Amino acid sequence: MPSDRCGSNLKARSSAMRVMEYTVERSRHMETVQIVLDKSLLEATDKAARRMKQNRSALIRHPLRKHLKKLETLASEERDRLGYTKHPQALGETSHWEAEAAWPAE
Repeated sequence: MPSDRCGSNLKARSSAMRVMEYTVERSRHMETVQIVLDKSLLEATDKAARRMKQNRSALIRHPLRKHLKKLETLASEERDRLGYTKHPQALGETSHWEAEAAWPAE
């Protein structure tokens, strides 16, 4: 009896895959990875991918790139903060730039 349920489940999945049309991006620079998602997150991801007419990988790539860029920016800001803490500016060191930062007279 379980094999019958499994067979009907495969038919439903196959049918769903035919309905969803998308292109899997292939590039020599792409790698296939395996990630673990809880069931509700996976279902929400697949639903969003269908709504956006993208595959799951394409949907995940953009926010992942955005998050990695944010982490890079935060690390850069922390390096700057540490650098200025170790070597603070001397009084008057930047005073010659203050005129450049002033708003022009109307």
